[in-house]
Amino acid sequence: MRGLRVISRAMVCLTVMLCGFGASAQEKPKPVKIKASAIQVDMIHSDEIKLPAEFQVSMYEDLIRQLQKKGGFAHVYREGDRSAASSPDLVILKSNVTGFKEGSQRKREVTTVAGETEIKIHCVFSDKDGKTLLEADVTGKVRFFGGNLRATYDFAKATTKIAREHFSSTT
Repeated sequence: MRGLRVISRAMVCLTVMLCGFGASAQEKPKPVKIKASAIQVDMIHSDEIKLPAEFQVSMYEDLIRQLQKKGGFAHVYREGDRSAASSPDLVILKSNVTGFKEGSQRKREVTTVAGETEIKIHCVFSDKDGKTLLEADVTGKVRFFGGNLRATYDFAKATTKIAREHFSSTT
């Protein structure tokens, strides 16, 4: 009976070690957050890709809304807002569409393997002086249910998550 208890404890310890619980060496280090209490979002450009106007406007508005709601910034400014210049630790977000595939909502509703809408955007976060602080490629998708513009909401959520992980109003 005692031998079973020893074996059970050994199995629990082995399981904990293999799963990584309590092992700080395997934990992913958190990135050092850059102090930024405000962000200015520039219009999203589509230089190489032909992007319908409704997608471009929807991406911009969804991004502004998500950053205001969950970005962790005290202020979210639009491009051209003159009051942004007074912010001491302003981050400027410039985005450029690098890929676009407009799917079909009807195909998505009928089958689960066709009709996907996908937008790929290269985002550059920089300071007032133009120094790049962070670059990221973000993809917005709608695979199963929802209209094609749902991909713009997915992009906004993913970009806001990146901003929240790397920038903070307090350091």
